[in-house]
Amino acid sequence: MPEQTAGSSRPTLEAVAARAGVSRATVSRVVNGGAGVRRSVADKVREAVRELGYVPNRAARSLVTRRHGAVGVIIAEPEFRIFSDPFFEKQVRGISRELTAHDTQLVLLWVEGPGDHERIARYLDGGHVDGALAFSLHSDDRLPALIARSRVPVVFGGRPTPGAGPQVPFVDCDNRGGAREAVRHLVSLGRRRIAHIAGPRTQTSALDRIAGYHDVLTDADPELLCQGDFTLESGARAMAGLLDRRPDLDAVFAANDLMAAGALRILRERGIRVPQDVAVVGFDDMDSVVRDAVPALTTVRQDVEGMGRLMVGLLMRVLDGAADAASASVITETVLVRRASA
Repeated sequence: MPEQTAGSSRPTLEAVAARAGVSRATVSRVVNGGAGVRRSVADKVREAVRELGYVPNRAARSLVTRRHGAVGVIIAEPEFRIFSDPFFEKQVRGISRELTAHDTQLVLLWVEGPGDHERIARYLDGGHVDGALAFSLHSDDRLPALIARSRVPVVFGGRPTPGAGPQVPFVDCDNRGGAREAVRHLVSLGRRRIAHIAGPRTQTSALDRIAGYHDVLTDADPELLCQGDFTLESGARAMAGLLDRRPDLDAVFAANDLMAAGALRILRERGIRVPQDVAVVGFDDMDSVVRDAVPALTTVRQDVEGMGRLMVGLLMRVLDGAADAASASVITETVLVRRASA
């Protein structure tokens, strides 16, 4: 029985075929996910693979499947944002776990500066990955156009900016609906001067949350709308500016939990009670942020890790020709989680 090649302890395809009592071609079809093998035969092959500890040769398999077994994960943010914002940690965790389930490697790419757009484009053009997942895109990004030029199948995390290029499938949460629910909750508490700390207007998630705020407060005072950039520091700056302009405000809806945490810090420093004087609501329900918030943060939950898994599943369907941009995009639900801050 040809268990392995001479001088090697690594089981071969021939060894698996001999153990299962089938041809080498049959083993190859099962290992590479091909069709046309009876279930009972495929089960025998998989059992032989497990018994022998056979590991497919990725280079050889790519010749059969024309797949590289790798997916590029592109985050359009600099390194310090990626490793300081728990949102990215959760999304990458979901992506990584789902890619592992598909026996596919994750290649992480991020954008430190304008020159990185061309670097990423060259990498995609080089045919190193089967597809790409891209998120935290901005309206002024060149990435969508460069990805389209590379012709690498892609799924976006977040709704693409209108006019950003060819339509591609995406996974997003109901940002506008979640924002509406947050603001309606504050109104139900009797709050009438509700401020909004918005995210960057170059991102559709921030624009949708601003729209949800205005859906409820159609005549909101422009002085109650302040700009942030999804960082804790920007939330603190925005809260300080809001209090200087409008010391009579009685509630704040922040477009993410980090900015809400920054707002809570400033309110605490100024001796303003939460929620008695000012109620605060965030967005995302990031465990690490909520755990440290004082008081416990009321926020809008989105399943960030689950969205990462959905992105991978959708990309795999695109790679298999079972999904297209017009019909495959997914928008997940959000839910308000009530805690002590509002």
